[in-house]
Amino acid sequence: MGHSFSRRFFTEKFEQEGLRDCEYRNFEMDSIAEFPALVKSVRIAGLNCTIPYKEEVIPYLDGVIGAAAEIGAVNTVKFAATGRLVGYNTDVYGFEQSILPLLGTWNHGRRALILGTGGASKAVAYVLRKLDFELLFATTKSPAAGQINYADISGELVAETPLIVNTTPLGMFPDTERCPVLPYQAITVRHLLYDLIYNPEESLFLRRGHQCGATVKNGAEMLRLQALKSWEIWEQ
Repeated sequence: MGHSFSRRFFTEKFEQEGLRDCEYRNFEMDSIAEFPALVKSVRIAGLNCTIPYKEEVIPYLDGVIGAAAEIGAVNTVKFAATGRLVGYNTDVYGFEQSILPLLGTWNHGRRALILGTGGASKAVAYVLRKLDFELLFATTKSPAAGQINYADISGELVAETPLIVNTTPLGMFPDTERCPVLPYQAITVRHLLYDLIYNPEESLFLRRGHQCGATVKNGAEMLRLQALKSWEIWEQ
């Protein structure tokens, strides 16, 4: 989701810091099993891990720190001087700092529907639980406790759940005319719709919510904030 953003962001960051011998590269893998060979083949100081490997990468690491250990999802890896690979989760920081200003005067209840159950959803859930939200997850798989199939999301449920967060890649460029299947007609001015997608700037999910009067926000700020936090970790 953040492939193009991250490369551009860190290329500019290296230039600002005068680090002319550093490069941020994207490595596409068909399977997480390719990870050990990648680590051995390239001189790496740190890396970001994105969908679908935020959970699958953990067994290949020597340690997991902080929120990443609690939620079981890693998006930042530091290559320590000792040679150890240590996993962190900066999505938690990015999402929390991004959504807090919107919740400053929030008085529409503490219920949230999280669309998706992958690694990104775990970071979102971690933050919202800290903020005392009651959570329900939407999934395309057989629902576990605290989960519901999209087909079972009723208008009444949406009306009673003012915060809806999309953590799936549905609607991301180039498939911009797709969006999670919801009874959008139940969305009102009381709702806040947050999409981790940043490209396009306004996903179809956000556009449909905006048309119903909801407050909407994309994932651009979250992505920038988590990238800055990754940089702090690599500098330590």
